[in-house]
Amino acid sequence: MTSLLLYLGVAVAIFVGFNIGGSNTGVAFGPAVGSGTVSKLGAGVLMSFFFLLGGWTLGRRVVDTLGKDLVSGDPFTMRVAVVVLLFIGLALFAGNVLGVPASTSMTAVGAIVGLGLAIGQLKTNAVLEIVGWWLVAPIVGFWVSAMVGRYWYDDLDDYIDIDQSEGPLVTLDRSGGLPEPELGPGTTRREFGGTLLVVGIGCYMAFSAGTSNVANAVAPLVGNGAITMTQGVLLAAGATAIGALTIARRTLDTVGNDLTDLPLVAAVVVAVVSSSIVTVLSALSIPASFVVIATMSVVGLGWGRATVADPVPDAPEVPGASVGVPGESASMPGESAGLPGEGATLPGGKAGPTRETTDEDRETGDADLDPDAGAAADGDPSAAELYQPATTARVVLLQNLVPGIATVVAYVVFRYVPIL
Repeated sequence: MTSLLLYLGVAVAIFVGFNIGGSNTGVAFGPAVGSGTVSKLGAGVLMSFFFLLGGWTLGRRVVDTLGKDLVSGDPFTMRVAVVVLLFIGLALFAGNVLGVPASTSMTAVGAIVGLGLAIGQLKTNAVLEIVGWWLVAPIVGFWVSAMVGRYWYDDLDDYIDIDQSEGPLVTLDRSGGLPEPELGPGTTRREFGGTLLVVGIGCYMAFSAGTSNVANAVAPLVGNGAITMTQGVLLAAGATAIGALTIARRTLDTVGNDLTDLPLVAAVVVAVVSSSIVTVLSALSIPASFVVIATMSVVGLGWGRATVADPVPDAPEVPGASVGVPGESASMPGESAGLPGEGATLPGGKAGPTRETTDEDRETGDADLDPDAGAAADGDPSAAELYQPATTARVVLLQNLVPGIATVVAYVVFRYVPIL
């Protein structure tokens, strides 16, 4: 019976790690994939390697924290460990199926909190400290990114000015004896350096995910001595790699494309803000809510940019009445002169007839005759392209609903089902 439970526990841990890979890859490399810097396959490979590196170095500490510091005593029998891992895996799987990256740390802690409440051995002070940081960190990420998007994004864009060229970033020169890498056609050194920066930050975020999320997959099994720490890290990292290369494609689309428009500079901002907050929380020994922080940074940047994405007026306002050419109507202050017979201001303040913009106008460059085409004609993204409130509300709701469900279900099961 013990061997059967162990095999079942390992299988559930693999299932959890699989869903961790699907959830966290979208957050770490969503900005890079959304900006066209890295392919989905490349994101999965990079996520796998740096997640293992983070789990192997710092993740061991978090394994001990989750296994010992939330519930007093020794609650993780083999049956309990299997059930807790099952709760975590099912909750994360639901988030991935819906295309929303759920927080692995919040889900894991929620399931363990449900256990502690059911048996009356929850360490309340430790849980409240963690939850307090979880409330503060996403708010900080949102507002820092929002302020950057509103006040400094344009300056950063002008300073960095990374234009993505068509074709490969790097090619191989095979004219000599050995192939030598060189910049691709049209690729500038600035573009090459900026691309390395975005990918490097994504790798750092994957490393941070490994430091905190290895524990979510194997802490109960390591805590009760069923497997060693090294076995647990390798098991979690391998399962995460499978998820990163398969199911992560849905969350890559959600974070990289559905939440906000992410050019290369925006990807840099989001990655720097979110990875910095996760690093600070890790230094404070807090299991970081990695997914929520990064997602709210994406939302904050889109909202900040949307607040300054005003439509471009059809024509500049004239400071004072302008003198019209004989035979044409003059425009008054705050009014723009239209073409004769098409929206021009007639004597007496009456507006002349207007016509809708046709496909021919758009093809010939006359789309600015349409008063609603200002922003599009100028080439700047509109507010609707930068920030989607409906998608944002869905993501925030599900990111909090998934761990909440894990907590409630764990409490009910451990309280009323004879598992202990």
